[in-house]
Order: sequence, then structure tokens, then C-alpha cells
Amino acid sequence: MPTSVLVTYGTTNGSTAQIAEAVAEVLRKAGLVPDLLPARSVVDVTPYSAVVVGGGLYAGRWHRDARRLVKRHGRQLAERPLWFFSSGPLDASASERDIPPVHGVRRAITRLDARSHVTFGGCLEEGAKGRIAQSIVRNGKGGDFRDFGAIEGWATRIADELLKEREED
Repeated sequence: MPTSVLVTYGTTNGSTAQIAEAVAEVLRKAGLVPDLLPARSVVDVTPYSAVVVGGGLYAGRWHRDARRLVKRHGRQLAERPLWFFSSGPLDASASERDIPPVHGVRRAITRLDARSHVTFGGCLEEGAKGRIAQSIVRNGKGGDFRDFGAIEGWATRIADELLKEREED
């Protein structure tokens, strides 16, 4: 039986959505059945065997939509395999070292027994929404720091874990 996986995300400018798309594509290629949805659109997580939740980082906090999803569906999320990712550093630091989750995500990991969390580099480019984001880009501090090889590697580990568990059932 195929394993259904919800891949959901909170994003403002779309770069976290693109990371979630890459995760979903790896899961699909592995033979799993991912549904890719913005966190604000998720009504129910119970149809899914596993969940991946991602959120962009803004001023040291996960995107509001990701936070709300985790709070609203916490009980159901705790009952299934769960992974978190964050995106945000606008430099190469996420590719150079493990960046721990921000405080609110760290609490959710513990409370919901999430299997892992990873922080990927962010992306902020011309046309970004918001005064602060536009200022960052205008001052030359934007750019695309996502490492899609690392993203695909992380998603492959999720797929491998879910496929192994499916075989054991």
C-alpha cells in the first residue's frame, strides 16, 4: 500500500515552497504519495501516514502559517512520523554547519516527537514582499543560498525511513 505524506509549508516569498516541492518530488520518485499544500490550506492531517512541515524564518520565528498548523493539528501530528525544516539564513552558514531550530520549533520537536529538523539556506531576491525584505535585497544582502543537493539528501533519508517501515508492517 502506498504511503501518503503531507508536505506542507509556510512561506512569504515562495522560496520555502520551492524547498517543499523538491522534498515532495524526492518522495514521489521513491514511490511514496506526497500531497504538497501551503500550511494555511491544511484542514486535516489524519489521512496522511507521515507529515513534513517547513517554515521560512523571519526575525527568529517560523512562518506564522507553519506555527498555526503545528498548534492546530498537534495531537494528530504527534501520532505519525513527523519531520520539520526551516529555511532562512541568507548566507552559506546552513551549508557549512548544522543550524539548530529556533526556540518555538525546538519546543514543537520535543512536544510532538518529531524525528528530525534541518535548517536550509534561504532565498531573498528582487521583487520580495515586505519593506524589510526589500531593504535587505536593496542593500546587497539577499541572494539564493538554498542547497538543493542537501535538500534532496534529507528528503531521501525520509523516504528511506518510511519505505523501511512500510516493509516491516
